[in-house]
Amino acid sequence: MSASVLYDAPGPKARIRNRVYSVIGSLAVIGLIVFIIVRLNDKGQFAPDMWDIFNYAGVRNDIISGLLTTLQVFAVAAVLSLVLGVVLAVGRLSDHKWIRLFTTGFIELFRAVPLLITIYALWVLFLTYKNDLGFTGDGTEFWALVVGLTVYNGSVQAEVLRAGINSVPKGQREAAYALGMRKTQVMTTILIPQGVRAMLPTIISQLVVTLKDTSLGYVITYQELLYKMQHIAEVTVVNDESPYVPVIIVGGVIYVALCLALSALATWIERRGRRAKTGIAVAPAEQPVAAGDALDVVDQSEVAGPAGTAAKD
Repeated sequence: MSASVLYDAPGPKARIRNRVYSVIGSLAVIGLIVFIIVRLNDKGQFAPDMWDIFNYAGVRNDIISGLLTTLQVFAVAAVLSLVLGVVLAVGRLSDHKWIRLFTTGFIELFRAVPLLITIYALWVLFLTYKNDLGFTGDGTEFWALVVGLTVYNGSVQAEVLRAGINSVPKGQREAAYALGMRKTQVMTTILIPQGVRAMLPTIISQLVVTLKDTSLGYVITYQELLYKMQHIAEVTVVNDESPYVPVIIVGGVIYVALCLALSALATWIERRGRRAKTGIAVAPAEQPVAAGDALDVVDQSEVAGPAGTAAKD
């Protein structure tokens, strides 16, 4: 019996006890789920009439509008967070101490502060200076959400990129410097491309987090998908009940589908990168030449040289 480094391997009695606890816990969870489903069914949340609301054009238009708004926020925040992540990662690796200190403080600050607090603080700030900043309509909520997502996810992406850059073998960097390349050239042509490729799955995973975090716009009354779904559940009444359960299920399915699509894109990009043919082409192999044959070839080339020159003359 082998023991783990973290804990001792359980004996026969402990294994039986753990199995009993697992069975009891599983039955308790299943019982709780069944109880919740029965209670919701008694309130008519699973009745066919509750699901008929999605046949109305107004409800579908609200869902599509919220989905497009969510994708718009995600697209802008994703691009800006990747750009900010590259800048911060390069700053963390800078030779200048004051740049390293500034970028380190920025990253640690916005990684430590909860994203919801950052978004809410930016919203209040933008509302206070709305006229000075020139925001109109829902521009205040939009940019508060985008900037909040950008600074938080950009800080996380910076650490991911820094880890990828540091994973590049040191010999490649030294070889580039030996060729006379400047640090900017080494960073942009050698380190960053390889770092991005090495950490691409983690980068895409953080983009999935960015997509899910767009739902925090609900707190600042930005009309993204979650806000639209909640509004539909509040204003719609079926059999004296609000269709919260169908709306939550449909909204959850949409979010899951978006995240799965983004994860599938990451898998496709990773596989495509593995199949990509990069680097210097390898010359085809030739038959080995013996030492004596090699000397004969050299002698023939020396004889043919003057003859060829005389022919030309």
